[in-house]
Amino acid sequence: MKQLLLFISILIGFSTIALADGIKFKQLEIDGAWIKETPPNHPVTGGYLKIENDGNTADVLIGISADFAMKSEIHEMKMEGDVMKMRPLENGLVIPADGEVYLKPGGYHLMFMKLNQQMIPMDVHQVTLTFKNSGSITIPMTVHKMSHGMKHSH
Repeated sequence: MKQLLLFISILIGFSTIALADGIKFKQLEIDGAWIKETPPNHPVTGGYLKIENDGNTADVLIGISADFAMKSEIHEMKMEGDVMKMRPLENGLVIPADGEVYLKPGGYHLMFMKLNQQMIPMDVHQVTLTFKNSGSITIPMTVHKMSHGMKHSH
């Protein structure tokens, strides 16, 4: 009986990890969702993922929320002259019809501020994404070391 319970626990653990990839939500698919680890008492971190829109109309990511952060925003980083600037996207992030958007280090990303706990690698946190047309969905996001995102060249 103990072996069966252990097997079921492992199976549930792997299925939770698998959910972070390929979540289908109406005309959208959310893939590769992760959060950057933090040192103790660090107040901010970033979240990253890919959103693909299989529909024939654009949608807009207009909000995010997470219980581990007192404030969450959608941000953009871009060069202005010789200076890298980060700013919140007040009108949200457009996910074009039959297109995709990558939220990655150095570009568009989710910004979690006033953290109430340390982000520790392999912890899984629930984050709610709100879209203008599709509504809201809560997805699992796994914490990874920063080097995780640097391996991708999207």
